[in-house]
Amino acid sequence: MILEHAVLPVTPGREEEFEVAMSGALAIIETAPDCFGAEVRRQHENGSNYLLLIRWGSVESHMAFRATELFQRWRTLTHPFYSDPPTVTHYYEPLPR
Repeated sequence: MILEHAVLPVTPGREEEFEVAMSGALAIIETAPDCFGAEVRRQHENGSNYLLLIRWGSVESHMAFRATELFQRWRTLTHPFYSDPPTVTHYYEPLPR
């Protein structure tokens, strides 16, 4: 399992519109093959920044999603709100305790 971590910088003043659009976008991405859930959190220190966390079976599953019609629908809903391109990284499973 891989955790996608994306920082989403939203254009100031468009946060409410973004949150409405993201609600629909999350429903789309969660139907993608090998997606095991997604969530978005708003940053406390800067309310125009959001954190997207998506659980994928693998990085390859995430990359395959980007080549689908589902991704195009996701992009149409979310990308108009970004002030800069999102920063996307992937993380392995949590370290053992």
